[in-house]
Amino acid sequence: MPAREARSRWLSLVLPGLLAAAVATALVGLGLWQLQRLAWKEALIRTVAERTVAPPVPLPARRDWPGLDPATYEYRRVAATGRFDHAAEVHVYRPLVEARGPFHGVGDLVLTPFHLAGGGTVVVNRGFVPEARLDPATRAAGQVAGDVTITGLMRSPQTRNGFTPADDPVRNQWFTVDPEAVAARFGIADAAPFVIDEDAGQAPGGLPQGGETVLEFPNSHLSYALTWFGLAAALFGVFAVFAWRRLRDG
Repeated sequence: MPAREARSRWLSLVLPGLLAAAVATALVGLGLWQLQRLAWKEALIRTVAERTVAPPVPLPARRDWPGLDPATYEYRRVAATGRFDHAAEVHVYRPLVEARGPFHGVGDLVLTPFHLAGGGTVVVNRGFVPEARLDPATRAAGQVAGDVTITGLMRSPQTRNGFTPADDPVRNQWFTVDPEAVAARFGIADAAPFVIDEDAGQAPGGLPQGGETVLEFPNSHLSYALTWFGLAAALFGVFAVFAWRRLRDG
């Protein structure tokens, strides 16, 4: 093969090679990002497992609420004493499929402001109630009065996205666990910036059904990483064959 022709064939690989290198770099980058996500998810799973089985600790004092970092309190089991304000009960639409308790299906989460004995108010997610029992009169035993001590998991507020329906406070139809919105609805000035998911077995009569916090997290990051790395390797192989044929056949 003449030197000029060989040089021409090599030059013809420059642009495809640069393009393949750019795509391969992006694919490897996505794979590395998924490995980072894997490490984060595994750390989250370990943290949640440790916190949810630990004995309850006292709820942070009201004066400490403004400085709380969700990363330090999410899923931490706490105990608190106060009284429920059942007149301000809120219903958040939440069908329950894989229930731990006997009730499941179409229904709502019941959120109730809990006025703490030491001052301040925390919105408590008391648990799931089936649609047929949303009327508090059908579960009067669970509308506990007076001071009580509850235990549960601290949770940060849920965030909305573009697909979340708008809440309808007038009809008591809500779609996110949002303590700030609940506080605004009922004029609660001292509400905590977090909620408590109440533990199971704390409502007389079994409703609301607590202890339904989702504690299982999908973890497919390793398979995603292997997919991206595999695509990068496949691209390298395809380009190698392409380059070999281009140099051989012109």
